[in-house]
Amino acid sequence: MRSALRTILRLVGLLVPSVLVPGVLFPAAAGADNPIVQTIYTADPAPLVHNGRVYLYTGHDEDGSTYFTMRDWRVYSSSDLANWTDHGSPMSLATFAWADANAWAGHVAHRNGRFYWYVPVRDRATGSMAIGVGVADSPTGPFRDAIGRPLVNNNEIDPNVFIDDNGQAYLYWGNPRLWYVRLNPDMISYSGSPTQIPLTTAGFGTRTGNPNRPTLYEEGPWVFKRNGLYYNVFAAECCSEFIGYSTAPSATGPWTYRGTIMPRQGGSFTNHAGIIDFNGGSYFFYHNGALPGGGGYTRSVAVEKFTYNADGTFPTINMTTAGPPQIGTLDPFVRQEAETTAWASGVETEPAAEGGMNVGFVENGDYLKVKGVAFGDGASSFTARVASATSGGRIELRLGSATGTLVGTCTVSGTGGWQTWSSVTCPVSGATGTRDLYLRFAGGSGYLLNLDWWRFTPSGGSGGELLTNGSMENGTTGWTTSGGTLSAADVAHAGSRSLLNSGRTAAWNGPHQNVTARLTNGRTYTTSVWVRSQSGTPSAKATLTITANGATSYLQLTPARAVGADGWTELTGTATVSWTGTLTNASFYVETVAGTDGLYVDDASFR
Repeated sequence: MRSALRTILRLVGLLVPSVLVPGVLFPAAAGADNPIVQTIYTADPAPLVHNGRVYLYTGHDEDGSTYFTMRDWRVYSSSDLANWTDHGSPMSLATFAWADANAWAGHVAHRNGRFYWYVPVRDRATGSMAIGVGVADSPTGPFRDAIGRPLVNNNEIDPNVFIDDNGQAYLYWGNPRLWYVRLNPDMISYSGSPTQIPLTTAGFGTRTGNPNRPTLYEEGPWVFKRNGLYYNVFAAECCSEFIGYSTAPSATGPWTYRGTIMPRQGGSFTNHAGIIDFNGGSYFFYHNGALPGGGGYTRSVAVEKFTYNADGTFPTINMTTAGPPQIGTLDPFVRQEAETTAWASGVETEPAAEGGMNVGFVENGDYLKVKGVAFGDGASSFTARVASATSGGRIELRLGSATGTLVGTCTVSGTGGWQTWSSVTCPVSGATGTRDLYLRFAGGSGYLLNLDWWRFTPSGGSGGELLTNGSMENGTTGWTTSGGTLSAADVAHAGSRSLLNSGRTAAWNGPHQNVTARLTNGRTYTTSVWVRSQSGTPSAKATLTITANGATSYLQLTPARAVGADGWTELTGTATVSWTGTLTNASFYVETVAGTDGLYVDDASFR
């Protein structure tokens, strides 16, 4: 049955342009990107930048909660800070056999090639709150209990991990007190004993009217370093909380209170901050009660972009429904996961039998918004991976709003089961430029269909897409390598997978795909492929090798560009392909100008 949240949100998203209720902002679906998640209530954001993406780790408030009823944690990710991919729940209370309740605010750190998720849970044996550690080899999990017992247990909460420039890692936590301990390099043990940080009014501000808690510090520390200065951002003076901060010359203090960052706002009596730098900008994550039915126990995570003051202090940051500007655009001509959205109305997500997540529980009038879709000169068709245990429905492709210009309609028939998947394709006309795309679902009563992924086919002189599995979401399907080892990797530019070509022994070694049967003599093709190195900064390029009448030639499809290990670089170019005689082989591949650094390749298009 549809949850109360989805039912109310669907009605509000469709019928109410913008409603401001005292203490709660109901965002307009067509213009809003905050809160980030609309399918469930989320809280306590912990963002992490890794391999050119932002991974957002959250708690999960159960629908209708009248306390902090939380049983699992969730993961989302984005490369553009507008469209977020739902990776589901890779960790829950069941991960910790010794815990029995309270999957509360955690934090994730990356080290030793692994991801460590520090979380407060209730210790079954003692009944007190303790800090556990989950560990995974991927930022999206699954996570397992790293040590099989609490890391620390002093009945306090809200862990945060900071790794200093010298490699020393610190674990901070606490409510009502504030603690730290020096973690060992293994990240699952510590040296010495936990140290209590003095909560002085000079260090954490003055609270009035509560002699038991004379400072503003409440909970939720977030410690980081910027330009040699240490910052401790925290939830201040419940209830309701605002976000304040202190600074120090070292990771252990002494701290000096600096003031308010985010005032008391948003319909939730708690708040919880997370701060990152990404793609040249600074971002402030928090939670509020902005979704319909939201409040202190049914919260939602949101984000704002900000700029530090010239002296390194924080500006005042207010909650908005707009959220930050999108970074770049979304490519509709590669596979896009259905659960990658800027806004979702009425639907839910669930694990898909074919891997990852799918959008489900779809009813008439529900929709998905995808922001900043770059159609360029246009699209000729739309393909979707769908399933239906009923008679199906329709996917309306609209621009600008859920009732905007209709550019195509795909009819979905029953497939025999909610996880029995089939692909459908329909024609598209009028989708050009960069627009917000709405996938609106229509049909009879009850649940209509599930949606796993979608992709457009471009129109125009370059013809259709020549590459199979250009999104790399199906692993190495369609791809081979001219040297080294080719494998699927979770370091993704978009979606959840890329290809890694490791063990290269020559510059021309790289992922390649035969396109002989699909190539047209004399036609101009456009290439786009995203590349990053495993290490080093080699120059990479896309190349087409052509063999005709026994002679082999090489056509450079893109200019060579330096690629690095800390982010993705797009190789793009246009080239006319021609040959004389009978074509016997044509292969698209990615290579380097020199060197044998391992290469990650993702979202390749040759059309």
